[in-house]
Amino acid sequence: MTARKRKILIVDDDPGIRASLAVILQSWGFEPLQASNAPEATAMVERQDPDIVISDVVMPETSGLELLSHLKSGDPHRPVLLITAQGSIDMAVEAMKQGARDFLTKPLTDLPKLKSLLDDAEREIELRRKAKRLTTRIETEGVSSDFVGTSKAMREVFALIEGVAQRDVSVMITGESGTGKEVVAQSIHRLSRRESKPFVAINAAAIPESLIESELFGHERGAFTGAVATRSGVFEQANGGTLLIDEIAEMPMSLQPKLLRVLADGRVRRLGGNYEFEFDARVLASTNRDPLKALEEGRLREDLYYRLNVVPLSLPPLRARAEDIPLLVQHFINEFNVKHRLQIIGVSDEGMAMLRAYPWPGNVRELRNVTERSVVLAKGDWIEESALPPYVRNPALRPEKLVFSVGETTVADAERELILRTLEHAGKNKAEAARQLGVDVKTIYNKLKAYGIEE
Repeated sequence: MTARKRKILIVDDDPGIRASLAVILQSWGFEPLQASNAPEATAMVERQDPDIVISDVVMPETSGLELLSHLKSGDPHRPVLLITAQGSIDMAVEAMKQGARDFLTKPLTDLPKLKSLLDDAEREIELRRKAKRLTTRIETEGVSSDFVGTSKAMREVFALIEGVAQRDVSVMITGESGTGKEVVAQSIHRLSRRESKPFVAINAAAIPESLIESELFGHERGAFTGAVATRSGVFEQANGGTLLIDEIAEMPMSLQPKLLRVLADGRVRRLGGNYEFEFDARVLASTNRDPLKALEEGRLREDLYYRLNVVPLSLPPLRARAEDIPLLVQHFINEFNVKHRLQIIGVSDEGMAMLRAYPWPGNVRELRNVTERSVVLAKGDWIEESALPPYVRNPALRPEKLVFSVGETTVADAERELILRTLEHAGKNKAEAARQLGVDVKTIYNKLKAYGIEE
């Protein structure tokens, strides 16, 4: 099947420039379209939906900058290149602010640069297409659609998931807590040939060391005190499907050689058993630690690391893709509207600015919880900043701003510091401090009295 040629719209009031550029683009395998002014270009965009636009800046009636603004309001992701014989630093800066991909000057003698820019734009278009297709498949096939994003970082994640899903290789998924590592693992499973078989996850950090071997490999009746019945382990449970070993760097070192042998042999023996079972499961691993640092610290065996890390997949923290926050918030609002039978429209501009400025140490999981809280507490159709948690509204209350010495600070001390810091930030206004902390103003008065501070 022949790939569709990318359509590139050339907008310039000089027919000679349009014609010569069209010949060049056609020789590079693009389908050139032409318009002599902004109104003509707008009509062409509506009819032909070009993938990329190359526009002159100085044109009669409507300038290229005005056309750029119009195009970005319709499709903010369509790449637009601006060209002019009257280039200036100020004009270039303004063009980039409005969303231009780059700014070139006439005559277009640097064709390698133009070709490179177009190739980069093509790659971005393809990544967006794959990301949209993958997100649709994930939602359709029942995996949590919290996996939302159009940022470059997430488009690269989507592309990698799609690339490895059909290939039966081990993937090590790394990322901070709350970034969605298990969702990624589920997505890989759902998009693989194993999708009709079980997906099983085990968290190495959540199971006592005395029980984790039995959870992994299973046990026979009487294998140890309390083993009153035969039980299969997760390798058997995941047979034919996918097994996720979450927090692999927390796996006891004493157990890692046995795990490595099972992975290498494709056979597992229950505790207390004499018979080895063959298993056919794709094994994925995840960790919120830096795996290389875990190797240095002796938390993870090198041979096990290389067995599991055939394809590394790193998830970005939410603070590194703040442009995805509005999409995620709206997705969560829609979900919680259904759950709580509400009709919240969205977040106010001021509230969204606060959400985007907050560093989200708990990542998407924390954003989800904050959004549900805000949906429930919203006073009207919109989530105003007053519905957001105090630490999101007020940078002074953020955990990283409140520094306590571990072992030397009690809960009461921390509470006192938080209340006094909030009161100071609120200009000694007790009612405002109570509002920011989400407590009754009487609580503030009672606490101050207990602290011996009466004003």
